[in-house]
Amino acid sequence: MQNAVLKILLIEDSAQDAQLVREMLDDRGDNFVLKRSDRLSSGLRLLEEDSFDVVLLDLGLPDSNGIDALTNIRNQAPALPIIVLTGLSDETLAVKAISLGAQDYLVKGNFDADSLYRTISYSIERQRLETDRERLILELQEALSKVKQLSGLLPICASCKKIRDDKGYWTQVEVYMREHTEIDFTHTICPECTKKLYPEYYEAIWGGKEKKTDQ
Repeated sequence: MQNAVLKILLIEDSAQDAQLVREMLDDRGDNFVLKRSDRLSSGLRLLEEDSFDVVLLDLGLPDSNGIDALTNIRNQAPALPIIVLTGLSDETLAVKAISLGAQDYLVKGNFDADSLYRTISYSIERQRLETDRERLILELQEALSKVKQLSGLLPICASCKKIRDDKGYWTQVEVYMREHTEIDFTHTICPECTKKLYPEYYEAIWGGKEKKTDQ
């Protein structure tokens, strides 16, 4: 965060508390852009108009009912880390906010510049890891959905090696496998079949390779 400009959205109706947050960030000396909104509605508009790295959210806003502010922001920007700002009497509400997707919370009057900086840094990193994990899970689910697995007993003719499908039809092995798996086939001919079917070409094709093939 020292080398990048950190874009912070502060949704806080108290001008005094907002000024204190700005002063703490100034004390750290980091590059940052702080935009403040004193209402949830105007904060949501800012999220539509601009991109941010983190949201500092007061739960006691005039136009929202506590936890509703968090829900609205999460719905609009689900991958954006949110840090809840709360008073001492609202700590239970803050813990509930964590269970609903906030990355962390800070009790007003109980944090300094260093703890604010750490909370912002850790929240951004945790959100990044969660987003990466969700992406990997989706990719894995998509990959697994493409895999077709065969299990159980598979009737196969002892003579021609055709397979009987679940509708009672007998089909070639390669046709059955192509329809029920992600396998496709390239055709060749083994030494034994070459010797049996094309003896005149056997030596020319395989020569002394048959023993090596069998090993």
